[in-house]
Amino acid sequence: MREEHLKEVSQIVIKFGTGILTNARNLPDLKQIEQLVNQVAALHRTGKEVIVVSSGAVGAGMGALGLTKRPSLLPKLQACAALGQSQLVATYQDFFSRKDILTAQVLLTHEDLKDHDRHLNARNTLATLMSDGIVPIVNENDAVSFTELKFGDNDALSALVASLLPVDLLVILTTTEGVIKGFGTPQAQRLGVIERIDRGIESLARGTRDATATGGMVTKIQAAKIASRSGIPTIIGSGRKKHILKHMMAGKDEGTLILPSAAKLKGRKRWIAFFHHPHGRLVVDEGAKTALREHGKSLLAKGLIRVEGPFRNKDIVSICDAEGIEFARGIAAFDADQFSRDSLPEKVAVHRNNLVIL
Repeated sequence: MREEHLKEVSQIVIKFGTGILTNARNLPDLKQIEQLVNQVAALHRTGKEVIVVSSGAVGAGMGALGLTKRPSLLPKLQACAALGQSQLVATYQDFFSRKDILTAQVLLTHEDLKDHDRHLNARNTLATLMSDGIVPIVNENDAVSFTELKFGDNDALSALVASLLPVDLLVILTTTEGVIKGFGTPQAQRLGVIERIDRGIESLARGTRDATATGGMVTKIQAAKIASRSGIPTIIGSGRKKHILKHMMAGKDEGTLILPSAAKLKGRKRWIAFFHHPHGRLVVDEGAKTALREHGKSLLAKGLIRVEGPFRNKDIVSICDAEGIEFARGIAAFDADQFSRDSLPEKVAVHRNNLVIL
């Protein structure tokens, strides 16, 4: 199964987590970074096009400032990111240059991928860099990002970059062997393959207690869900193991392979589904939910139970069932205040061409 999904891979996004890039003092672990770069360089020599999504900037900045706890104040956090990012990129440039590989720093904010023109520009830039044999080093622009504009974490960013192009494979390298069943117990067992992410799989994930990290397995599973709906397989594995990338690409039983969904979303649908923070929620009745999920219909205003805003016409909104569970997203065809002000029983609330089932 692994060989089947990996044999045609030519473009890869590889995410390096903070835990595999820094040492116990939160400073960049140069030997570890070098061995990761050497692995990427080996893939590069075989003709693979690689994008590296790298965490570690905040951790490196914390170490340089002598901090042991992630700052809670935004200006201090951004200062750590600005300081650490320059150190991190210089380190990558040094190690990749020893392998005669050029690198390019690409810093993104959520707004860059939300706006459609900037979204396309980012995609074209990354595609051009890869086709020219350059390895993009991507990170969130933490020095200027704030809560409303953040991706959330670099696991999410790696999945969005993978979906943006889209690439053939997403690899998330972390401090664990993969998705673990019975984590922390004598019966702990790594899952080799996950065919579909359901609530049972999500329940296996836990957050992180690492002072420099922001995610944990929860965010990695969510990233894999984005990749899966984009038709991209994901492998989650240990970045501390030597030759891990070589073994993964050879189809060996390393890490956890999460298979892509058969219902692959096209480019515009991916943009609607994944690249926005929804502005509001449309709560629909069971009949409307069935019409959307099973029959591919547009959402009519008469199927709405309530509207939670504010949002404007053409904003992205969440579509939820009566229990509040989001099952779709779409582009609203009306302003939120119209629902209470006007009688809209036959009005299309979200056209089927502008709607994505999650």
